[in-house]
Amino acid sequence: MVFLHGILVNGELWTAVADALARAGVRSYAPDLPLGAHQVPLHPDADLHPRSVAQLVIDFLQALDLREVILVGNDTGGALCQFLIDLDDDRIGRLVLTNCDAFDQFPPAPFGLLVKAGRRPGRLKFLMTTVRPTWVRHSALGFGPLTAKPLDADLTRRWITPALTDGQIRRDTARFMRAIDPSDLLEVSTRLHRFTKPVLMVWGAADRYFKPAFAHRLADIFPNARIVEVEGGRTFLPLDEPDRVAHEILAAMTGDAERDRAVLQGPPTDSETSPA
Repeated sequence: MVFLHGILVNGELWTAVADALARAGVRSYAPDLPLGAHQVPLHPDADLHPRSVAQLVIDFLQALDLREVILVGNDTGGALCQFLIDLDDDRIGRLVLTNCDAFDQFPPAPFGLLVKAGRRPGRLKFLMTTVRPTWVRHSALGFGPLTAKPLDADLTRRWITPALTDGQIRRDTARFMRAIDPSDLLEVSTRLHRFTKPVLMVWGAADRYFKPAFAHRLADIFPNARIVEVEGGRTFLPLDEPDRVAHEILAAMTGDAERDRAVLQGPPTDSETSPA
């Protein structure tokens, strides 16, 4: 399992989901992507177009020789998943999307204003300074509307600190934000039908930004897609309902395995259906 996160958060978004999966024997990876909450800056000349960040994830899979990966994305990470399977899906066995960007909603309103403001490192620092107080960070001006449950102040402080304190991190983040173009993700959506492997969308139904309609539009494109709506869930569904997200992933994996066995075994013979 490889988890991808969105802008201004890190892999800790997925910790509770990964813990639940670990109890079931599933190994997970949640790399910190260069989207604003990473602690190690990239080379000053690094290409930070979303497609290039997706290629970084492919390089990560290749470096660890991970195959038949269940790729899971949330928020901007879901958009990166779509770029990734458009580039090279050889190492991907299944795609799981939670509330995320889709089509030309990259990002949906009002986050486009945040992206535009964050395209300059100086403005990005001002934004991070604004949300420095916990009460602001957890209010409607910060992460508050993205969750249905209270946020952990230490976690959200770790999210904002890199871009607040490190100019090189701000440089990376601003470069990524400048490279975001809704038309790029819209173009990718015209080729998503080529991904014929299983797709599961576990979607928070109460999300006012990444609405369930996104999931239904995507499901109409993918040849092998299924939607599970989670009542009350919002954008950060991995924080709101980590056990539910893990359960739905495991249930999908088990269901596919059982169907595969049934296909391989074929219909039961008379001796298998007759009493002894």
